[in-house]
Amino acid sequence: MNPQTINLCIAEHYIKVTFLNPKVNNYALISSSQPFFVDEKPADAEYLYDLVVDDDLEPIEKSRRDRIRDFESGNGHIIVDLIKDGGYQFIFKDLRGNECSMLQCTKRFEHVKCALKGGYDSRHFGLTNVMMFSTAIAASFHQTLFIHASLVRHNGYGYPFCANSGTGKSTHVSNWLRHIPNCDLMNDDNPIIRIIDNKAYIYGSPWSGKTPCYRNIKAPLGAMSRIDRADHNYVEKLSPVEAFTSILPSCSSMKWDSDCYDHICNTVSKLVSLVPAYIIHCLPNREAAEVSCASIAVK
Repeated sequence: MNPQTINLCIAEHYIKVTFLNPKVNNYALISSSQPFFVDEKPADAEYLYDLVVDDDLEPIEKSRRDRIRDFESGNGHIIVDLIKDGGYQFIFKDLRGNECSMLQCTKRFEHVKCALKGGYDSRHFGLTNVMMFSTAIAASFHQTLFIHASLVRHNGYGYPFCANSGTGKSTHVSNWLRHIPNCDLMNDDNPIIRIIDNKAYIYGSPWSGKTPCYRNIKAPLGAMSRIDRADHNYVEKLSPVEAFTSILPSCSSMKWDSDCYDHICNTVSKLVSLVPAYIIHCLPNREAAEVSCASIAVK
């Protein structure tokens, strides 16, 4: 059987995915990415990375790699090995501890290979994590940030809301959508920020948590905000230093890789010089949405 190759355009970055055995692994495993499929890459564009899905991929010999990380990711477990002659090997496990995928890549994720295991759900989980992680890290070297946030578009501008789990981010976003005119949801978990020609833009992505909001759309970034539960509604504008420390923890990164982490820090530093950042201290009510919109929305 001939391999199946698809091209994607995510946040205006082009990605090539090749399935060596499409009878077992194919584009159906990444159905949320279909709005991002494109027929081909423009001739003057480069691929952010190429991914080959090959279940015959063998683990790197233990003598050629060192274990550097073994941690819970929030939706599973990740094991990270540093390959001695360059690059990484990752193992992604689900919440039950089942191994779903193995990823091998060059240091900057320009070239990625993966093997999938198990039934459809396991393979879907494994490939989703491989692609999301690979895209986040490869893009980090191109003034691009993956952030954990819910993203609302209002009057043409994008407003991502970051928050710790259980803080009330989803309720606040719902109140914007319900009570603020000219709003729609762009993404509910993993939007993407890019700095292009000294301007900040924000994009939907194929990854949106539990909310099926997979929109291939773009908007100028209006402001960055973090939600903080409080006993009354008010908005605090952050200094550049405060903004940096507020935004950085919400960015996907590899802190153990100084090259990657330095690029992310530099992009966040540039971002806070271009776009205002706020803490929204709020209750879970309509007034919170109205107060925050009045404070942060581009006039």
